[in-house]
Order: sequence, then C-alpha cells, then structure tokens
Amino acid sequence: MDLQPQLEVAKIAAKKAAQEILKIYESGDFSIEAKADNSPLTKADRAAHLAIVAELEKTNLPILSEEGRDISYEERKDWEYFWMIDPLDGTKEFIKRNGEFTVNIALIHKNQPILGVVQVPVTRKLYYASEGEGSFVISEEGSQRLKVNGKKLSEKGMKIVASRSHLNEDTEKFMSQFSNPEIVSMGSSLKLLAVAEGLADLYPRFAPTMEWDTAAAHAIVTEAGGTVSIKESNQSVHYNKPNLLNPHFLVSGSITM
Repeated sequence: MDLQPQLEVAKIAAKKAAQEILKIYESGDFSIEAKADNSPLTKADRAAHLAIVAELEKTNLPILSEEGRDISYEERKDWEYFWMIDPLDGTKEFIKRNGEFTVNIALIHKNQPILGVVQVPVTRKLYYASEGEGSFVISEEGSQRLKVNGKKLSEKGMKIVASRSHLNEDTEKFMSQFSNPEIVSMGSSLKLLAVAEGLADLYPRFAPTMEWDTAAAHAIVTEAGGTVSIKESNQSVHYNKPNLLNPHFLVSGSITM
C-alpha cells in the first residue's frame, strides 16, 4: 500500500477533529458533570469521532474507534489494514483544561501501527509518521524531524515520563535502578511523544491503557528510532488482539548498556 495518500487523509481528519474539539473546549460549561451524556467532554468525543470517520471512510478501510460501535474479534480478526482511532485522548486533561489532550489516528497492518497521526488541538502541533519515512512534527516554527535521545543506561539524570504524585510500586521499582532520574510529567499520548522528540528517554507504563491510546504515537516513536516493548521483553506491543487492553509496556529511546 502507498501510505502517502492515507497519511494525507489522516492529517486532514485529525485537524478537522481538533477544530470540533476546540469549539466545545473553548465554549463548554465545565461545571457539567464530566460523565453526563450531554457534557462538553462527551460532546467533544462524539464530534471528533464523526469528523474523523467522515474523512477516513473515503479510504474504504475498516475503522475501529473508541467512540464507535463495539466490533467483535470475529469480525475484525481478518482485517489486513484498518484505522484505529481515539478521537479525544486525555479525559482528565480536557476536564482540567490544561491543553494536554490529543487526537490519535493510526493505520494498523498485521498487528503493528505503520502510520500514525497525533494532533494536539490547543497547541495546534501535528505529529505524524509513516513506515520507512521518519517522524515529524509541524508547529508554528515549521516542520521538524523527530529523533529519540541516545543514552547509556548508567547515565545520571535519565529523563523518565511518570506521574509526580502517583507512582505505583512497579514504576518506583523500575526508577530505583537509575541515578538521579528526572521526572517528566504530561498527559495523554504526549507521554509517548516525549520520548519520540527527545524530551524524555524512557516511559514505563505499568498501568492499564487501551490499544487506541497508544497506536498512533507508537508509530511515531518507532520511526523516530525508539521502541514500545512489552514490559521485561523485547517484543513490540501489538494490536487488534481479542482483548484491546494493552499489556504493561516500556517506551525507550536509543538506550544502550
């Protein structure tokens, strides 16, 4: 498959979704209960989903969305290519109004993301990658190629993406092996992108996530020279499983012993 046309469609879809989200984000009554059916968050989710699907349907490829209908494994297991989307990733960030939420669109082939687009509505940054073509971010400063950091495991001050206030036992144990690690904290798929663009070296995610939370950014990390591996394994996280819950995983830059 020629990925360039698919990439252009995904970029347009992500931008249109971001526009829909911002309309609601900038005008919403955030005193409404976040989980209510008519809340700004729910409206934003749905509006973004519809905007993305309207574009991606032009490719005639199946679509699996967090906000779409439940699709059984029996129906999707034989899909060769399909879109996996999270129309609004970062629920807590949206409610907190801190801007750290994203639109995630990935193209999956044989259980791996081969194309990824992540749009950040508030900053208008657009991250993207396609297999063999590298990773890039477009911002007000123009277009920049992304590359992970090269570090030695023994280096002091390793930058690790983690929560400042909620480190679970597995994450604390992981971080204890490093000398004076620096904690980098942010929301949504931006945590994976921090590794892709060299703002962090490692991101241990030893807590639940869903496939659509990570697929798009996974493609971007890979093309930037990093890895998204199952915890304590060299095996890449894979997609379109019977259960769409991700295993615990580690996002790494170019880390050597």
